[in-house]
Amino acid sequence: MVPFRRGRLEMGRVGPFAKGEAMERVDADRWYRVQHVGDGVTLIDEPFIKAFYRCNIWHVRGRDRDLLIDSGMGVVSLRAHVPLVTEKRLTALASHTHFDHIGCHHEFAERIVHPAEADILAHPTRAATLANPYATDAIFEALPPAPYASSDYGVTSAAATGFVADGDLVDLGDRRFEVIHTPGHSPGGVALWEAETGILFSGDIVYDGPLVEDTYHANAADYVASMARLFDIPARVVHGGHFPSYDGRRHKAIIRAWLTEKGALGAKP
Repeated sequence: MVPFRRGRLEMGRVGPFAKGEAMERVDADRWYRVQHVGDGVTLIDEPFIKAFYRCNIWHVRGRDRDLLIDSGMGVVSLRAHVPLVTEKRLTALASHTHFDHIGCHHEFAERIVHPAEADILAHPTRAATLANPYATDAIFEALPPAPYASSDYGVTSAAATGFVADGDLVDLGDRRFEVIHTPGHSPGGVALWEAETGILFSGDIVYDGPLVEDTYHANAADYVASMARLFDIPARVVHGGHFPSYDGRRHKAIIRAWLTEKGALGAKP
C-alpha cells in the first residue's frame, strides 16, 4: 500500500443509480453517525456522503465547555439530530472554510476561525466554499431529506465571534489545544495539538487518503512548509478532516512520502 497519493476534486457517478433514476432520500434522523473514539473525543460524520467528500466532525468534551472542530455540509441540522452538541456550552472551530466543513456553524453561538478565512465564513459564496462546482448529487450515496436540492445548496452565513492564530490556546478548562496555522490546502487552515495526550486534529492539510492540493486558494510553498512543520509533531493519534484516524508512525510515513515526492524532505524546520 502506498503511503500517499495525490487527490483531485473530481466528480463521478456514485452508487447503484442509473442515469435518470431517482436516488434514495434518507430521513434526517439517520443522516448522522456518532462514534466515541476515546480520550473524550467523538467522531460525528455523514455516512451517506461519499467517503472522499465526507467531513470528519470532531467533538471534544471539556470541563468548562466543549469544542466542535468543523460541522459538516449542513444539509441536516446538527443541533437537532445530534444531542451531544447541545449538552453544554460549545465553541465551533473551523479548520478551514470549504463547504463540507462549515455547513452547520451558523447553529452555534461561538464560532472561531483563522482571520485569513473569516470573510468566507461570514460571506460563504458557492465559489468561495467550493460548493460550486463540487456540491452535486454525485457526492452522495443517498440524498438528504426533502426539500434538499443540490442546485439550490449553499452554506449559511456564520460570521466569526472570535479568531485563532498560530500559537493560540483553545482552553476547555481541563484541556488546552495549541493552534498550528497550516496554510497550503487553504490560507486559513489550522490544526490543533494537545501535547498532554498526543492528539493532533489536522484538518485537511494531512490525513490518510488522497490529499487535495489544487483548490483555487491553495499554495504549494505553504503546503510544503506546513507538512514539514507537522512532521515533527510527536503525535500519538491523528484525527484528520477526512478518512480514518491513524497513529504517530503512520503520520510520519504519510508526510515523509509526501515531502519526498515533492523533493522537499530537507524542508523540515
